[in-house]
Amino acid sequence: MKRNVIGIVMVMLALNMGWAQDKMVQEIKELSKQKWQWMADKDVKELDQLFDEKSKFVHMSGSWKKARELEIIETGSIWYKNADVHDVAVELFGDTAVLWNRITLMAHVRGNDVSNEFTVTEVYQKQGKDWKLLALTFSSVRDTHEIVH
Repeated sequence: MKRNVIGIVMVMLALNMGWAQDKMVQEIKELSKQKWQWMADKDVKELDQLFDEKSKFVHMSGSWKKARELEIIETGSIWYKNADVHDVAVELFGDTAVLWNRITLMAHVRGNDVSNEFTVTEVYQKQGKDWKLLALTFSSVRDTHEIVH
């Protein structure tokens, strides 16, 4: 009898942990989606809250830290007009989440509207009650590229 109770408790704990992980994965997916909208809207106030103070960004033309990324967004130096997300994968590692987006990015760069295919890697960390973006990297890919889940 005692073994049965312990077994039932173990199953319930496993199911609860799986549900909690699923919830965290969905939370990260929604946060990433919101981030793309904030970037399109040039909403540096929201992005400032999301980006960790030590966050880093890697683009086709270089890499930089939070202050420069926010300046680029605010001035429209790069205007992330629309990120059409084709696929999303998330892996959790304790309080850290790595998200991969396969996107077609419509942007305004150096006076020109451009469209590029990217896989974007985003690294988030749970800090207190909030998720913070630690790193964002754009990798140029072909439109046939697939993310392995």
